[in-house]
Amino acid sequence: MIVLVAILLVVAGCSSNQNSTTATDNKAVPKSITMSWPRDIGTMNPHTYNPSQLFAQSMMYEPLVSYQSNGKLTPALAKSWDISKDGKVYTFHLRPNVKFSDGTPFNADIVKKNFDAVLKHKDTHSWLGIVGVIDQTEVVDDHTFRLTLTEPYYPVLQDLSVVRPFRFLGAAGFPDNGDTAEGIKEPVGTGPWLLSEYKQDEYAVFKQNPNYWGTLPDVQQVTIKIIPDAETRVAAFEKGDLDLIYGEGVISLDAFNQLRENQEYTTQLSEPVGTRSLLLNSSNPKLADIRVRTALNQGFNKKDMVEGITSGLEEPADSLLSKNYPYTNIDLKPVTYNVASSQALLDEAGWKLPAGGTVREKNGEPLEFELIYDKTDPIQKAMAETIQAEWGALGAKVNLSGLELTVQIKRLKANDFDLYFWYNYGAPYDPHSFINVVASPGFGISETLSAVPNKKELDQQIRATLSSTDETKRQELYRSILTTLQEQSAIVPISYIKKTAVYHKNIAQFVFPANRDENPFSGITLNAQ
Repeated sequence: MIVLVAILLVVAGCSSNQNSTTATDNKAVPKSITMSWPRDIGTMNPHTYNPSQLFAQSMMYEPLVSYQSNGKLTPALAKSWDISKDGKVYTFHLRPNVKFSDGTPFNADIVKKNFDAVLKHKDTHSWLGIVGVIDQTEVVDDHTFRLTLTEPYYPVLQDLSVVRPFRFLGAAGFPDNGDTAEGIKEPVGTGPWLLSEYKQDEYAVFKQNPNYWGTLPDVQQVTIKIIPDAETRVAAFEKGDLDLIYGEGVISLDAFNQLRENQEYTTQLSEPVGTRSLLLNSSNPKLADIRVRTALNQGFNKKDMVEGITSGLEEPADSLLSKNYPYTNIDLKPVTYNVASSQALLDEAGWKLPAGGTVREKNGEPLEFELIYDKTDPIQKAMAETIQAEWGALGAKVNLSGLELTVQIKRLKANDFDLYFWYNYGAPYDPHSFINVVASPGFGISETLSAVPNKKELDQQIRATLSSTDETKRQELYRSILTTLQEQSAIVPISYIKKTAVYHKNIAQFVFPANRDENPFSGITLNAQ
């Protein structure tokens, strides 16, 4: 079974042999911007994960295929590609005259070298579906590279567009033994920027790559200041030390709203980049009854909760995935707030309020659940408290447990929970990663749906979708899968998460990247400085 789940935890700290004692004064450099980030940029190894930061990796390392708005896949380092009728052979025609930042050529040999370095550690990268189905990598000629799969897998191109691990390091960056899992000698990529100055946990300066094959961005230099504290980040922005604050959760919602009210700054919200959902674990006998799950789904005022807690910066979610992914622009019947219906469903399911009691019972057992949430996330905490109060009014007791994120994830994977906040992975991972995790045991989502009566059929549909070579059939399968999940109320959509951007007037235009993990700098146009 293809495993496709991306829970990418980001931690701080790394080491590098590139150090500088002073940061470049951005104000003396034309066409430059300064942004902050909570963590050090990391080792800048394109084939590994923490502590390297995705946005920084995407500045230097490029994919064969680029993911654009509405799921459109466009040429990047591959100018075109051919797919065999059986969906098992992908032939990539590489752009000519592409060079790495050190001037060495980009060709099929270096593509294979990078692929093979990744595939040497398949277990590390098994979360990405393509890793499990690659059978052979082949250099056809200097500018033609071929992948042969063991079975058809339609999201190959989407998987190759993600920021890691299938992006390309120049030969000079490889260690002597070729195993990039052990580290790299230096970050050498084909992207628009190269790392010019760096002091761990303080700053990183990126300058334009003079050997870049494409049209260089308007921004010639990007300075990243490492500011772990969100309030300090806002103060630095207001002081003028930062031109841009960008990302998810990099400042509080209150701070964003305050900055939005200031006419000196410009603020923007992205399209939805993910869905905040609540898992109702059907392996719990109380939640195995669809009437109970539906009653809980109907039993809280999602719209008021989301708008009140997020100040309108998140959007109430009517379906599990927003419509800006491939195959998801379908109309699903939303589950609407209806207290009377919730109460009737709980009564029908045998959960009755005893005389003078506040908690429903069935066969002497209370209707009681534990809701676990990230103790460091104020939005989760506020939503958990709201749900606790509203479900309490229905007669369902909810006990709240604020946990460290690592403990949360451990309990999710162990299927040791009743109620759990969960997020999908966004573009370009979805919708294929979302449906696959539904069918893949070991990550907690499949187990959440274990008592759904048609789970076996659902899993079969998911496998058929991922291996389908028929676009029309694939769309029909997605519609069926997403409809079933919507109706079962085991994954309850709460809100659509959006990225925020706040910037000074020196930035004339800002465009959110379609790929959730890409850097935003190529879409920035600056006013004359």
